[in-house]
Amino acid sequence: MTNKRWIAVSLATLVFIVSFIIPSTAQLFMTQDEEETTSLFQEFMNEAGKVTVLEEGRADSRIALVEVDGVIVDQEVSPFATASYNHQKILMDLEAMKTDETVDALIIRVNSPGGGVYESAELTDKILEVKEARDIPVYTVMESMAASGGYYISAPSEKIFAQAETITGSIGVIMQGFNVSELMDKLGIEDQTIKSGDLKDMGSTTRASNEEELAVMQELVNNMYERFVDTVESGRPLSREEIYKIADGRIYDGVQALENGLVDELGYFDDALLDLREEYSLEDAQLISFGASEFAWLSNPFFNNAKEFLPEQKSILPDMNDYGDTPEILYLYRGL
Repeated sequence: MTNKRWIAVSLATLVFIVSFIIPSTAQLFMTQDEEETTSLFQEFMNEAGKVTVLEEGRADSRIALVEVDGVIVDQEVSPFATASYNHQKILMDLEAMKTDETVDALIIRVNSPGGGVYESAELTDKILEVKEARDIPVYTVMESMAASGGYYISAPSEKIFAQAETITGSIGVIMQGFNVSELMDKLGIEDQTIKSGDLKDMGSTTRASNEEELAVMQELVNNMYERFVDTVESGRPLSREEIYKIADGRIYDGVQALENGLVDELGYFDDALLDLREEYSLEDAQLISFGASEFAWLSNPFFNNAKEFLPEQKSILPDMNDYGDTPEILYLYRGL
């Protein structure tokens, strides 16, 4: 790297270190005007765990916004990567809402192709916990995409808004993998798997799956599909037979989704928020989000400028097309 880049990295590292030690040393540097001015670094550090007011209103009656943006997978979050979805943070925010008596409604903004079967179910269950614990309405606003697991988490809402251009649906389960046995034969590579049972390496990439293995994997997929249908049935005014007709994995735009009963209205976030306020007499309620990101202090303009000189960071989102050694079962739309 150039000297300029090394200087930027060094300064960024210094900001990172100082931001953690400043709370314990702030009193040494406070001036007599401390009631009017607060340490910039303290403000950054105090953001975590705070409620951010997005629209002013009554503090004793609030609408909480949850953003689901990206692939729904549980992952380690880094301040230097571009991943936008933080599974654990969203779960913690929802958990905080369960005991916050000022929260009178929940609105979820979704832009996701889905993700892991486990994470999609876990997030949906947590949303339902908040809904039941607080006895509050839940609205969902679909943006560019709310497919597969993105629809799964949306289904239990009182009302779902989408736009005509929204891609949604893709109700179903997918398990994909590779069979490279013929390539291995051509290269003279021999598989030497030692296993305790015939099905122990089921789904292996080094050989073709037999009928028994395919039947076992299909049963897994079918069971998860039925649980997906259960979730849609419990949240939408559709019979199971009606759901089966439209839940063949295909995607729909917003207009088609409205015609098929998968969404309730066409509109943007502001339309959904207005409807929620009017429907539940929340015209004066604050709109809030729970807890800034644990890396909110990185919004420091100085640090943002320094990051421009850092080497480009890869997203920490897992490559959902990299199946590894065995297939992965997902509520995920892979198209587009």
